[in-house]
Amino acid sequence: MKKKQLKLSTIIILFVCIVVLVSLVITDLLISRTINDNIESNIEEKAKIVSRTVAHSTIVKSGLEGESVDRIQEYTQDIQKSAEVLFVVVMDMEGIRKSHPDPDRIGKHFVGGDEKDVLQGKETLSISEGTLGKSVRAFSPVFNNENQQIGAVAVGISLGSVEEALDRSHRNILVGSMIGIIVGIIGAIIIARYIKKILFGLEPITIAKILEERNTMLQSVHEGVVAVNKDTTVSLVNKSALKIFNKAGLSSDPIGMPIKEYMPHTRLERVIASGKPELDEEQTINGVSILVNRVPLIVNDEVAGAISTFRDKTEVNQLAEQLTGVKSYAEALRAQSHEFMNKMHVILGLVKMKDYNHLNRYVKELVSLRVDEVSTVTSKVKDPALAGFIMGKLSYAREKNVALTIECHDFIPEPKDPTVTHELITVIGNLLDNSIEATTNSDEKEVLMELFYQEGQFEMVVTDTGKGMPDDVVEDIFTKGYSSKGEGRGYGLYLVKESLRKLNGTLHVESKVGSGTTMIVQASYKEGKQGD
Repeated sequence: MKKKQLKLSTIIILFVCIVVLVSLVITDLLISRTINDNIESNIEEKAKIVSRTVAHSTIVKSGLEGESVDRIQEYTQDIQKSAEVLFVVVMDMEGIRKSHPDPDRIGKHFVGGDEKDVLQGKETLSISEGTLGKSVRAFSPVFNNENQQIGAVAVGISLGSVEEALDRSHRNILVGSMIGIIVGIIGAIIIARYIKKILFGLEPITIAKILEERNTMLQSVHEGVVAVNKDTTVSLVNKSALKIFNKAGLSSDPIGMPIKEYMPHTRLERVIASGKPELDEEQTINGVSILVNRVPLIVNDEVAGAISTFRDKTEVNQLAEQLTGVKSYAEALRAQSHEFMNKMHVILGLVKMKDYNHLNRYVKELVSLRVDEVSTVTSKVKDPALAGFIMGKLSYAREKNVALTIECHDFIPEPKDPTVTHELITVIGNLLDNSIEATTNSDEKEVLMELFYQEGQFEMVVTDTGKGMPDDVVEDIFTKGYSSKGEGRGYGLYLVKESLRKLNGTLHVESKVGSGTTMIVQASYKEGKQGD
């Protein structure tokens, strides 16, 4: 069973809480230690100051020398209250108390065992437990005017104040921690919502999945894809693009490179600057021709980069030519089928009417016409595909009520290269379609196609009785996309030109307005030999 992924908001809240808790625990430890050290240092300093002050008092000195002993207790009580210490004890050289917060303990020996060093004239500090509890003790020796030690002073400050201070700091840190966690959670929720809004409400796991799917889709498409950011640096290239680039001799790792440095003649910079797409453009990269679409990437009404999709023009041309050939075959078959059905309907009608004389005459005419057409084409054109295609065009012309005449002046053998047949079908199909269409609205609807072959050179002349074309139109008809018949047209004659280029052929157009059009095609046509 797949483990359930946590939501982005939950992850951020947990992370913030952990960070705040860890930070506060570390802070608590550091602050507690610092506070403890500071408090102890202050207490020790305070105890030293008080003990030294008492040790230098004339009242204490005179009392220890036997004069006004009772005044020592009164004096130390005042000091104890003023300095807010636990006790101020004055003792003689035997460690006998001369003052104590509890008067009943005066005259008794000092308790703690840490007074030995001070009775030997050394100023000391210690932490010890006496009759008043555990305390920090500061010991100062008392010297008379002859610099002889006559006693000592012990000042104690309870360690309970240290613990109280630490407890207060802990409470403050705890309160701060709770406030920090609450603020952190609120902040985490706000940040999570803001991030989720930027990510269109998607969780990271969903984004990762979409990215993986999109990347797989991008790498699987046959078209090359290149994307650049606003600084015209290449940010994405798919496998198909790299394949074309390698074919053109470019490096296989353009990611991160300026597109101008990688492809000096690119036009993506122009698309980014203008913000306008450029569609179906032709470009050459080191001799490799490609058909390119360039589109700006617009985010929040600003151009954030550009993307280019392209394909090897050779492949595009091959596909277009194949589609044109298939369309021509299909159109020819459809026309033959339609013509056949019409003739069958006539025959069926004559049979039902039992008009056998007319039926006999009609069938003989059909057979004679078919035999003439078949014998004319098949006896001269030895390529079955080309002959069948021409027969289909005869049926198509009859369907359009156009008189199409085929005259084969020479024997046309099968070509050595089978692809020649395909290119000729593209040429013949488009030229005949244009001629048939040109005569549709003419009074005389006639098209003549003449075929010639001499010493490896094929020639075809197509003449129609259409309305003709002015000279300026003749110059433009072979331009891709040019058409006077509306959108989505103007590719047929362009494909004718491309097919003739492959056949090392030429096309000459003679046209006059009102007098029809003649198109003369010449192309290389190597004869196939037996066994080839």
